[in-house]
Parts: sequence; structure tokens; C-alpha cells
Amino acid sequence: MTSAQTTTTTDDVVIDCKVDKIFYGDFLAVRDSKVPIYKNKITGFIGPSGCGKSTVLKSINRMNDLVRIFRFEGNIHFEGQDLYGATVDPVSVRRNIGMVFQQPNPFSMSIYENVAFGLRLNRYKGNYDARVEEALRGAALWKEVKDKLQNNGMSLSGGQQQRLCIARAIATKPPVLLMDEPCSALDPIATRQVEELMIGLKSEYTVVIVTHNMQQAQRVADKTAFFSVDISKGGRTGYLVEMNDTGKLFENPKEQLTREYLSGEFS
Repeated sequence: MTSAQTTTTTDDVVIDCKVDKIFYGDFLAVRDSKVPIYKNKITGFIGPSGCGKSTVLKSINRMNDLVRIFRFEGNIHFEGQDLYGATVDPVSVRRNIGMVFQQPNPFSMSIYENVAFGLRLNRYKGNYDARVEEALRGAALWKEVKDKLQNNGMSLSGGQQQRLCIARAIATKPPVLLMDEPCSALDPIATRQVEELMIGLKSEYTVVIVTHNMQQAQRVADKTAFFSVDISKGGRTGYLVEMNDTGKLFENPKEQLTREYLSGEFS
């Protein structure tokens, strides 16, 4: 199988992600995937289970480095710097590229301290009250929690917890926000709230989202990358098949494999 790649030709690319190979031990998890991430846009990653969507996402802010057997070949440039350069501190990368996970994961502390956590970790010198309020407003949660900031973050509903995690992620104002299936554990109403929030956030942040929900990608993503799985050599290696403007990819995909996936021939 071959993969159709997208040529990066614009100055609006904030992250130029070129994955040659990603290994977990001897297992080749992802190959040949070039994914440009555009400033102040939402980029969606779609594809069947095991195609490497989340692996590529977590490689962007080096979360995969926490897996001892992980090995990355390629380069990811952010604001002109290769994030896998020998002198780059992965912790510093994560300060600039925030992440929201599949399951809401608020800390067992107050709503206020959940949002302030990253500020304290980064030794923020400004007004904490103002920044916490700003982050909660940015996450469309302020009106719901402004009178109970000292309540435990775990006391919130699932949808509120996820928005609290988003507030925690944006409190330090990272220019890029990664979201790994942020709505998979939420009900339809909470999902819609998070989707509307994502659309609002892109005016200030660059957002990348992994989703199994193709309708969600159509609703929120400006660009969509479709990944699939290569089983030609007996393994299951993910790779990028096609990336395009979301409307173009869904309405007129270039690759037969994309057409088959979008039509439901496999999932």
C-alpha cells in the first residue's frame, strides 16, 4: 500500500509533523505520515481503531516519551524548532502544546486549584484569580462554577469535568491544544457543548482532535487527516492515507480507501 501525502506550502503551518516511523519495541506502529497543522484551525484525525491516530497525536507533544519502548523516526517542527532535537526538553514541549485526554481527569482538589495547577507548576507571576477566571470563561464553565470554586473538581458532571480539564490546559495559554477523543465518554448534550467550545477556542488556539465520530469531524474540523492500517506484511501499521480540507475530503476524497471508509465499508 502507498500513502497519499499533503504538500506543505503555506506559512500558516504552525506544526510541520513528518513521521517516518514510530516503533514500540520492535513493533512498527506508524509509518510515512506527513501531517501539517495549521494555525488557528481545527485539524481532525479520523480512521479505524489501531491506525495510529492517537500515537501521532501524542508524538506531537512528546507524551509518547513516557512509554519506555517508544522510538520516533522523523521530525516535528514547531515554530521552526525540531521538537525531537537532541537539546529539546520534552517537559518544555508540553508547556507549549497542551493536551486533553479521552476520559475527563480532574485532580481531586478544588475547581480553582485544578485550573491553577499548571500556573503554579510554571511559577506564574501574575494574578492567579484573574487567570483562573479567564481560563474558566474560555472553557465556557465560569457561569456554572463561579460560586463554588472551592468545591472538589470531581464533584462536577462528566461534561463539566471535561471542560474543567480544558480550562486547566488553556490556563497557561499554550498556542496548541491536542484533544484525544475528548467527547467519547460524554452524553450528546455535553458533546455538543465541547464541540461548540472547540470552535470558539480556535480563534486563539490551534486545535488537533482525534475522533472516531466522522460526523464530529465534519462539524468541527477545518482540515481532516484520514489514517488507515497496513496489514500487507502481517502486522498492523498505521499510516496517513489522505489529508485535505474537511469538506473536500468528505465530499470528494482522492483515495479509494478513503471512499470505502467514509461509505462504511470498514470501520
